[in-house]
Amino acid sequence: MGGSVSQIRTALPADSYGGDPESTWQERLTFWFIMTFEVPSRGSGLYTQEGVFTFNTVEIKVQPSVKVKNGAPMSIVCRADISKNTDFQLKHNFTIFKDGKLVFMTVTDKEDAKYEIPVARSSDTGEYECTVVARGKTKSSNALHVWVKGMTKPILTAEKDEVLEGEVVKLRCELPEEVPPLHFFFRKIKTNSTPKEKRVFEPYRNFSEVEFSVEEADNILQFDCFGRRFVQLEFEDSEHSNTTLVTVKEPFIKPTLNVKPSSNITEGDRIQFECSTVVARMRDIEILLQKNKTILKSVQDEVLKYSTVATLEDSGEYLCKVEQGRASKTTKLNVVVSELFPKPTLAASMSNLDENKELTLSCSISGFRKANFSILRKNSNGDILLKNSRNLTMRVNVNDTGSYTCKAEVKGIVKESKPVRINVYAPVSKPTLSVVSGLPEVVLGKPLWLICRSAMGTPPIIFTFYKGNEVKKRVTNDTYAMFLDENIRQNDKRGYKCDARNNHSSGMKTSNILNVTVIVPIRDASLGSIPYGEVEDGSETAFLCSVKEGSWPIHFRLFRKTDREVLLFEQIENADRVMWHKKAMKRQDTGTYFCMASNRANVDVKSHPITISVILATWKKGVIAAFALILIVGAVTLALYWFLRKKKKAKGPSLEMSGSALATNLTSEKLTRQPNDGDYYSGSGYIEDNENHVKSADENKGPDLESEEVEYTEVEVSTLDPHRDSVENRHSRIQGHPDAT
Repeated sequence: MGGSVSQIRTALPADSYGGDPESTWQERLTFWFIMTFEVPSRGSGLYTQEGVFTFNTVEIKVQPSVKVKNGAPMSIVCRADISKNTDFQLKHNFTIFKDGKLVFMTVTDKEDAKYEIPVARSSDTGEYECTVVARGKTKSSNALHVWVKGMTKPILTAEKDEVLEGEVVKLRCELPEEVPPLHFFFRKIKTNSTPKEKRVFEPYRNFSEVEFSVEEADNILQFDCFGRRFVQLEFEDSEHSNTTLVTVKEPFIKPTLNVKPSSNITEGDRIQFECSTVVARMRDIEILLQKNKTILKSVQDEVLKYSTVATLEDSGEYLCKVEQGRASKTTKLNVVVSELFPKPTLAASMSNLDENKELTLSCSISGFRKANFSILRKNSNGDILLKNSRNLTMRVNVNDTGSYTCKAEVKGIVKESKPVRINVYAPVSKPTLSVVSGLPEVVLGKPLWLICRSAMGTPPIIFTFYKGNEVKKRVTNDTYAMFLDENIRQNDKRGYKCDARNNHSSGMKTSNILNVTVIVPIRDASLGSIPYGEVEDGSETAFLCSVKEGSWPIHFRLFRKTDREVLLFEQIENADRVMWHKKAMKRQDTGTYFCMASNRANVDVKSHPITISVILATWKKGVIAAFALILIVGAVTLALYWFLRKKKKAKGPSLEMSGSALATNLTSEKLTRQPNDGDYYSGSGYIEDNENHVKSADENKGPDLESEEVEYTEVEVSTLDPHRDSVENRHSRIQGHPDAT
């Protein structure tokens, strides 16, 4: 049995393949064939050992070949090669697919099936595949590409066979037996001209529509079309469609343009233009007259009229244009206007003159004298009439500077001369020269800007700058000019001046000489002190701050730095150094000192720091030493007395005698000793008194007094010579300063 696609669709209800709408035709057919024909029960006689078979191959081929001419018959043959154990009858289910879509199916006991296509079309081009199902076994062939060469002839139709100029022709080209995507080509063919072509791509339909505009001079138009498709990486074109004729009617005739007079037109003559046409219908008709893209007049009628007094500027090409909808037609006409008289010429006695001088303006026409003349001054708000005459004489001032013209009129034709520029000059005033920054000074190494001004004088003014007698720069400006001098030297004594001049006959004016002070910046500040390093408490110290170079006056400042900087002294001096005296130094004055110097160059220069340590005065050291010595001697005496007292207790009366003898010997030894290191104070009397006191105390001592033992010793005190110490410290000097003496 065989069936078409529609029959197959009817034979495959949704529930016959599980109800899945997404299943492919191949899956549905295979399921349907197996369920309907090929799945007998295990107990049936069909499923026996005698019914064993296997698929060897499934082949598909095309008759007569894989390339078939469009319109020729074509057959798709599917053959199954099967091996059996015995010769028995077997039903085969053949299905043929094109590009994955079912196109043919049949059930037969033969081992081959044929899909007949009586008339092959290009839509039959594609990939064909065959599937065979038998008793639950399935085998598919390889894919085979079939190309039906050639396309069907397209059909072209026109919406109208008669149109007016300016309208459009709507065309439809159709390839009824072709499958998209397709390309359509439309052609508009005119006699003795190259066809105009439009191309349209249609991805989803087998027809296309376009519009062609009907232009002026289109008469009888011919249209055709053809199609194109893409197959096997190649483009294939159909033959051209039938030719469709469209007749074009004129909505109006080409306009006519006339001018009166037709020739020998001279300036001053009145000329009249007339443009006309004949229209089929008056709706939306318009006539325009234009010259050099400027529309002179337009009317919505069949006739346009325009007149004017001819001038030389009216010579040129005129165009009459008729428009209706998209249709338009034009006519051109060239007009020549002869010159009646040339443009006048304005002459001035002088173009540059001083104020309060006389100026004469004269207007003339070459070879022509009978005209009405007027002299005017140009103004942005409109020309100012000075005099209706050929000549004008006036005494000028600065406000008369400007452009002047004259006009001449003959037979209503007015012509204007070229403008003449008149410049009236006031003399320049004496210029003033100054420094831009204000003060007549400059820091060495910095640029110097000078400005030269002239309060009065008609611009442009030429300014000249001089340094000494050398010209440095010339500048042309209105009221001032500037000059930059970057070559400033320390000992440059040359003064500056400038002069100013313009076109006034009085000549140049020169400024006064400007002398500029060159300020030398501070260089190499240093600080020293007298004494240097260590200073005695209470003594006077002198600080000297100096600079190696710098213009006066100089601002000196002295600082002490501990945990912060403290300003101690400042002074402005017309000198390169300053000295400050600190009357009495104190211990809290110990620290680091530095000075800073500056001048009008506004640069602070800092010296290297010096360290000052305030130490104890010499006389204070002597007092402290003497006091310490007294304490030491007293301590030794007490220790000796304590030792003798202990000994006396041990020996009884003998201790008392030995103690007396010892005291006597010590006293005599002191009295007989020669002084070596200065004057000494003898303490013998003091000791004798103490011996008597010891004896009486010893004799009268009781239990309480025995515990209070006091020992005495002799003290040697050397007398300090303050004169000698002051001499040793007298020789102080300035240290840490290059100028110290």
